[in-house]
Amino acid sequence: MELVSDDTTETEELDRPPDGGRPWVSRWWRGFTGSLAAGLVALAVVVLGAGLLCTFLGVPGPGAVPMIAHPVAAVLALLAQRPADRRDGPVAGVAGVAVLAIVAVALWTFWWA
Repeated sequence: MELVSDDTTETEELDRPPDGGRPWVSRWWRGFTGSLAAGLVALAVVVLGAGLLCTFLGVPGPGAVPMIAHPVAAVLALLAQRPADRRDGPVAGVAGVAVLAIVAVALWTFWWA
């Protein structure tokens, strides 16, 4: 039995620098806003879970407005994060600022005010 070895594992993608050669500030900003968007999704899941649990147990819970607004804010943040990840230049920066604004409004409205 003969073993065949294929040493042609190099591709053009391996020669490309990570993240398309974007500067570290751009990568950091995309990661930061992506983390905020993902955190808002996790918060929406927690609020929905708490609301459903409270409804099931018959105790007071977060109410209808937070149970609707948190998932809406999470979806908006994810929609804004998409161009922040996929585009370059001012469009990506503005999309990241939009994610930051959505998260700030959601937290300020439901958690600090």
